[in-house]
Amino acid sequence: MQKKSYETILFSVVGVVAMALVLVAVNVLTGAFKVRADLTREKAYTLSDGTKAILRKLDTPVKIRFYCTQVQQATPETVYLRDYARRVEDLLGEYKQIAGGNLTIEKLDPQPDSNAEDSARLDGVEGQGLSNGEKFYLGLAVSVLDEKQAMPFLDPNREPMLEYDLSRAISRVMTPERPVIGVMSPLPVFGAPGNPMMMQMGQGGQGQEPWALLTELKNDFTVKRVEMDAEKIDEEIKVLLVIHPRDITDKAQFALDQFVLRGGKMIAFLDPSPLSDHSGQQNPMMGNMPAKGSSLEKLLKAWGLQFDASKVVADLNFKMQLGGRNGQPTEAPAFLALNGDGINKADVISGQIESIWLPLAGAFTGTPAAGLKETVLLKSTPDSQLVEGFMAQMGGENILRDFKPSGTSYALALRLNGKFKTAFPDGKPDEDKSNTNKVAAATLKESKTDGTVILVGDADMLADQFTLRQMQTPFGNFATPMNGNLTFAQNAVEQLSGDSNLIGVRSRAAQSHPFTLIKKMQAQAEEAYESKIKELESSLSETQQRLNELQQAKQGNQRFILSPEQAAEVEKFRKKEAEVKIQLKDERKKLRHDIDALENRVKWINIAAMPLLVSASGLVLALFKRKRTSAK
Repeated sequence: MQKKSYETILFSVVGVVAMALVLVAVNVLTGAFKVRADLTREKAYTLSDGTKAILRKLDTPVKIRFYCTQVQQATPETVYLRDYARRVEDLLGEYKQIAGGNLTIEKLDPQPDSNAEDSARLDGVEGQGLSNGEKFYLGLAVSVLDEKQAMPFLDPNREPMLEYDLSRAISRVMTPERPVIGVMSPLPVFGAPGNPMMMQMGQGGQGQEPWALLTELKNDFTVKRVEMDAEKIDEEIKVLLVIHPRDITDKAQFALDQFVLRGGKMIAFLDPSPLSDHSGQQNPMMGNMPAKGSSLEKLLKAWGLQFDASKVVADLNFKMQLGGRNGQPTEAPAFLALNGDGINKADVISGQIESIWLPLAGAFTGTPAAGLKETVLLKSTPDSQLVEGFMAQMGGENILRDFKPSGTSYALALRLNGKFKTAFPDGKPDEDKSNTNKVAAATLKESKTDGTVILVGDADMLADQFTLRQMQTPFGNFATPMNGNLTFAQNAVEQLSGDSNLIGVRSRAAQSHPFTLIKKMQAQAEEAYESKIKELESSLSETQQRLNELQQAKQGNQRFILSPEQAAEVEKFRKKEAEVKIQLKDERKKLRHDIDALENRVKWINIAAMPLLVSASGLVLALFKRKRTSAK
């Protein structure tokens, strides 16, 4: 019996040791092959198809020098950065697996006064100062022959964009020439010359500087002006910005149509109520009339979308406060200040932006045509409504008084990607159709490869007055950003001007998985709550009307004395009010009870499910073993 006990103990120890060796061997093998399973629903930790396409078409060796300080002393800062550095190194390993021999990764430790530190400085990689005064290097440089792209410091806060930033750097060193960007607009985005005669008369007339957006774009791109009546977009233009295309002709829309079909990328900023457009006609009675809205009606129709150039979006959750009479702030529900609830945090263009201002923006509705995929970048909340643009310019009081939420989240900016079809199947407008074969041959009917168009429902968001805060200093005028408007536009241009595969490189932003059932319960309860409030308001209105009728029927000397009928109506209303308040309180209590119960069930399932599963498995194995032992 004692011998059997020794054997059992021996076999148990040997089994545990054998299992440990197997686990170690599996870890070593999987670590060597960089194999891992991505169990997230969105495949957030798997390289995007766009990145894989960029790496597979490398035909020249690319070198990545990864700089990371190896510190001996562990502090909360260094532990945090080293942990992020391991994730960066893991991502680089995935890149290496796809690119093979065309990608070399060199890891360097830039200690003070070392050759690695000199190399980091030459590559443009900068050390981040720590609280103890030391520098921590965490950056990389991508190079091909004489071309180099540096990522000076890999900020952990930008981790969701890491794959995009790295793929963009590789793409840039492979195609180093500056892309040509076209800008088409009737607004003075390029600046405006001064009027010498008006200046001599003391009536102003000073010239206007180019918009800050143009100045920023010229730092990274070759910017070319495109006239509003252009009938063809130059072949060298890779990305075209269309800003408030007021009164655009069919021929110009045809030029845009053919530009997109041949592979050009377009970003169109439309506007139903442009505040930056001062082309309104003078009216002796009313002064300046509001300028006309803009759209690309024929193109949008072919793409399955609509844009009402007379309506703007008002939103109770994004409303701004503007200066009113006597400097008093007034609420403006059609001047939108979008936060994270209205910004797509899972997209490269908008993922790192916290605030965007849209003064009097329009909405895109409809369903994209077959072959096109829509990605909403900016949106309103369901507490929004479409209102007349003219009324929105007059003030927000009327909008708030008659506001009725539509329950719809309107698309304020979106991206279309896929195969576009022409909006001009009969060829160029107003062209001689005598030789139909020649006309048909000269007109593209459908894009051969996937194209991309970004549509934004506001153009004023790009104007300096809505993007920059100007400050006068002893050293001159100083401007600081008020929001992320310019960053949004620059990100859009940068993404579309790069390798077309970059558009397919998604953000690794954290995905949100809300409790949809709980949100549905809240929405239903809030709907019931609102109905009770409306019932109370309706009852109050009816009572007030009845009281007024009774008051008008009384004689002048009895105006301040309640009649028996009025007293009865007041008492009736008070009873009704008390009943509704009790019902509202019950609705709130019931809502809170249901939500708490559901949250507790979910919590206990998460806590107890795995231990119960392990316990049940152990019991099943024990019963199975006992049954086999009994059979012997």
